[in-house]
Amino acid sequence: MTAPQPNPDETKNEATMIASILAGQTQLFHELIRPHERAVYRMALSYMKNEADAEDVAQEAFLKAFRNLSTFRAEAKFSTWLISITLNEARNRLRRNATMPTDSIDATPEEGGTVTPALLRDWREVPSEALERAEVKQMLQRAVASLPEIYRCVFVLRDMEDLSVNETAEALCISVPSVKVRLHRARLMLQKQLVPELKSVSTTKRRWFSWS
Repeated sequence: MTAPQPNPDETKNEATMIASILAGQTQLFHELIRPHERAVYRMALSYMKNEADAEDVAQEAFLKAFRNLSTFRAEAKFSTWLISITLNEARNRLRRNATMPTDSIDATPEEGGTVTPALLRDWREVPSEALERAEVKQMLQRAVASLPEIYRCVFVLRDMEDLSVNETAEALCISVPSVKVRLHRARLMLQKQLVPELKSVSTTKRRWFSWS
């Protein structure tokens, strides 16, 4: 799946808004973050596992982004910077609440491993009619939520939010090879869990997952 290329006009517009916000036009912040609200919330939800906590994390991430906007450097995409803040806030909240153990994002057992694309069959090609059913979408979302953190984060950023490999690596503070290997393994885990159930739906039309 090819990630979309950055839109120069969009990047320029964001830079202009950021400059205006820092100059005192703080009301523009809502316009700045509006295109990223869904991605931030979805990333928070992938960690917190319930909507109330995810909303709290997203809200706090946006507040921290506002307070620290002057530290943003244009070398990175604004969306990537926001995702990094969201990830840090979610991890910190889980540590504070001690509600569940988290996998170490620094652990890289896959470094130096071998990626074998041939093992990845068409796990994403599932009946389109099935994907239109709310219960199947919920099943997919539960499967993603069940992935270990180090794989879930990469999958959400790459296959759900369409960040590039480099952007995902930057957001997670890991290497590009780690992104590729973790994404591959996440897809295999989902394939193993979902394909037997989804294949029970009889149809010939196929397409990529439709995430709501």
